[in-house]
Amino acid sequence: MANTTKGRVCVTGASGFVASWLVKRLLESGYHVLGTVRDPGNHKKVGHLWNLAGAKERLELVRADLLEEGSFDDAVMACEGVFHTASPVITETDSNKATILDSAINGTLNVLRSCKKNPSLKRVVLTSSSSTVRLKDEADLPPNASLDETSWSSMEFCESLQIWYAIAKTLAEKAAWEFAKENGIDLVAVLPTFVVGPNLSHELSPTSTDVLGLFQGETTKFTVYGRMGYVHIDDVAICHILAYETARAAGRYICNSAVLDVNELLALLARRFPSYPIPKSLPCVYGEQTYDFSTAKVRELGMMKFRDVEEMFDDAVESLRAHGHLLSRSSSP
Repeated sequence: MANTTKGRVCVTGASGFVASWLVKRLLESGYHVLGTVRDPGNHKKVGHLWNLAGAKERLELVRADLLEEGSFDDAVMACEGVFHTASPVITETDSNKATILDSAINGTLNVLRSCKKNPSLKRVVLTSSSSTVRLKDEADLPPNASLDETSWSSMEFCESLQIWYAIAKTLAEKAAWEFAKENGIDLVAVLPTFVVGPNLSHELSPTSTDVLGLFQGETTKFTVYGRMGYVHIDDVAICHILAYETARAAGRYICNSAVLDVNELLALLARRFPSYPIPKSLPCVYGEQTYDFSTAKVRELGMMKFRDVEEMFDDAVESLRAHGHLLSRSSSP
């Protein structure tokens, strides 16, 4: 394949919701992308990546598994930068805490162990989550708090509500920071809020499935979300690339457009999409919260504007319709 001026980068879990958009943006920017997937020959899972502009010239897909130590060695050794977006799928019904945490932490460390072996590696960008920041009890979350990158979720609070996803993401990120410090790896973390937008793949991610559920009248999934930040998937991809390309980037970066209570979101969607059976209201297991997120740090990288909530859900609905997951309704945009 032809050489490019921007070099070669690895994207782990390349067929995922966020990773696919990252691959798209990296190819458009002129990078040669080496994507890791569990089965490069599974066209149902990876076919959408080959449809991206520049894929035939500058995309390679190779096999790697998060839980197989050393399986990322070849991919990482061939690249100057690594975007670690792959993550074990964790759902609210998963109850084996030890298995969940072991998969998340060891999966991240397996990738970083491969990164340690590459002396030419410039930077690793880790996809973490705002769930590592925002989940606290009332005593640790004062009214109208502005949460920034110095904030960490309370593991005791998360465990009391069995929020395994947040625990797994928090412990995995902390393990990554410790490993990077001990081994001299230049690590930067991007912390997206709830990611909304169009799917490049026909198969839906867990977050896209939850969004689809709202438009079908589902009343269980968003109950646990409560007050939450929302961000367009394309903005998340752009933030990752800024974190990689900006030499002064360091530490954690919250990636967020707006913070809404779940019932504020439902009211907004009901006005915008009146023909769908969107629930009128949902309870919140966390109680009443008033926090917001500070995005001052990521804006210093040049991310000056985020798409608004209306645009991200417009794009998500259009995509769900295009893929046949959601029927069109004449009175909706």
